[in-house]
Amino acid sequence: MNNEREALKPMAVGGQAVLEGVMMRAPGMVATAVRRANGEIVVKKEPQVSLGDKYPVFKLPILRGAVGLIEMMVIGIRTLNFSAEVAMEESDPARSVAGGDGQKLSGSMKENLRFGATVAFSLAVGVAVFFVTPLAVTTFFFDVEQEPLWFNLIAGGVRIALLLGYLAAISLLKDIHRLFEYHGAEHKAVFAFEKGEPLTVEAAARQSRFHPRCGTSFLLIVMFVAIVLFSVLDVAVMQWLGDLTVAIRIATHLPLIPLVGGVSYEFIRLSARHSESFVGRCVVAPGLWLQRITTREPDGSQLEVALVALRSALGTDATRAALQSRQSAVIGIVGVH
Repeated sequence: MNNEREALKPMAVGGQAVLEGVMMRAPGMVATAVRRANGEIVVKKEPQVSLGDKYPVFKLPILRGAVGLIEMMVIGIRTLNFSAEVAMEESDPARSVAGGDGQKLSGSMKENLRFGATVAFSLAVGVAVFFVTPLAVTTFFFDVEQEPLWFNLIAGGVRIALLLGYLAAISLLKDIHRLFEYHGAEHKAVFAFEKGEPLTVEAAARQSRFHPRCGTSFLLIVMFVAIVLFSVLDVAVMQWLGDLTVAIRIATHLPLIPLVGGVSYEFIRLSARHSESFVGRCVVAPGLWLQRITTREPDGSQLEVALVALRSALGTDATRAALQSRQSAVIGIVGVH
């Protein structure tokens, strides 16, 4: 097993906690494992070819991060829907959910439209809460509208406070507490793989639940990068348009969100690569602190689910050999939530 994994490097894996389960993504494959109430683990596998594999331009720095985030959000919502279907099947036995080899439920146009609407709604809510609201609050409650650095420092503080408050509030919910335990299981399984440990519950249990490439850590980095980039943007816009208003800021800041995401992605890749150095530890420390909210210690059954998902994403020997022979995009973020 260890020799097989050594042959796969530098392949990286990432994932996400879902309802009573874990999604894992390896180059070319996405696998989601969900535990039913009767103890059975249902697995769905789907081939996944990233845009970077199809179009090399999307592998360029910054651009790869922006595109990768959108891909992970789409995959994340789809896997959450699958885990919800498994939960609904428990209350309604007439419902049937794909399992085993993971053949996808037949998708109708109505289902595709509903999924598209869910993605669009999620994007709109996220932008409204974490980007528009801080701009409005800073404009109406602080007299720093024409001071780019101070304005964006305060707006960034409001943005971080909203994130921390949101995470702290939802962590009190019983179902979310379970989700955060699966988040911890996902991190431990990924660490076991990255360290060349056998993919067993015992080996995974020894790993840390705090991972430097976690998606929640990434969110924190996004907020710090936004302060810098939006401050520079505001200076440039002031030179062009004069006084700034909340409407101008919304119109100029929102189109830059993909750039903020792309720069943040490169930053977290770099910091994770040097996470053992003093500077690297300082950079990743705030994200690791944040994971004290977004992860919990999992039990053995949750680790088992995460490991089933990971082994399924890695696939058979033939699949791993095929993945090794191709140039696969590295998944740089673990556990986007």
